[in-house]
Amino acid sequence: MNEQITARHWLVAIAPKAAPVIATSTVLILARIWNAAGAEHSTGNAALMGTLAAGAAAAGLASINGQHGDGALAATAFGLSGALAVTGVTAYADTIAPGLVLWAITTVLAYVLSARYWRHDRHESTAHAQHMEIRREDHRHAETIEIIRARTQTEALAYAVALSDARAHRDGLPGFHHPALTPTTRPELAAIEEGST
Repeated sequence: MNEQITARHWLVAIAPKAAPVIATSTVLILARIWNAAGAEHSTGNAALMGTLAAGAAAAGLASINGQHGDGALAATAFGLSGALAVTGVTAYADTIAPGLVLWAITTVLAYVLSARYWRHDRHESTAHAQHMEIRREDHRHAETIEIIRARTQTEALAYAVALSDARAHRDGLPGFHHPALTPTTRPELAAIEEGST
């Protein structure tokens, strides 16, 4: 069971890191399939891909316009633009060489851009973990103080009960006459009595 959990955690951790190469490889493979299906030297198909790539790039530029641009939307639009451009070149070319060059470039660029977001996410998750650890320490500290306070109150109560029992026992002893004890006869007992009242 532990091995299954460990494998699942490993897959969850590695999946985002593999996404760029999987995406670019998928685009390359689909473009070559499209090439084999008749897109090679098809001017109409190349124009379509170029138009779509330019449109996606324009959408990326529009999304970062202004002070509060959406970075994720811009990255998605530019990624789509690059994928469409790679698809067009790879599908149009005779050989796979231009497609492989573009695939390598886009894969490296995808990892460079993704590393920035991964670093940001890692920074945020580390800061959150540290914040939660500080809160847990605060709660542990407060809990420890309350435990000490409860123990002190319990011990004080137990001492008061023991003292009361001792007095009751003393008063019940045969021949004990409390009023007969005066400060002059037993000054230390009188001091104890005054301190306890």
